[in-house]
Amino acid sequence: MRYRIGESPEQAAATSFDQGMFTSITVLSLVMGIGFIFAGLRSGHYWMTFWGSGLSISSVGYLIYVMFFL
Repeated sequence: MRYRIGESPEQAAATSFDQGMFTSITVLSLVMGIGFIFAGLRSGHYWMTFWGSGLSISSVGYLIYVMFFL
């Protein structure tokens, strides 16, 4: 990756990702996790229920961390 003259890699990386992007991805992951739970229970694929539960729990944990500690 090329940088402009006078621009450091740390500055470019800091501007490309912000907290709003991570929060929106987390909310999308929470919705997908809930969908996986319902789809796994309905179809009998319990690995999907397990995967969706883990995704939902980690998404909620991250959202709580962002709201109270960041």
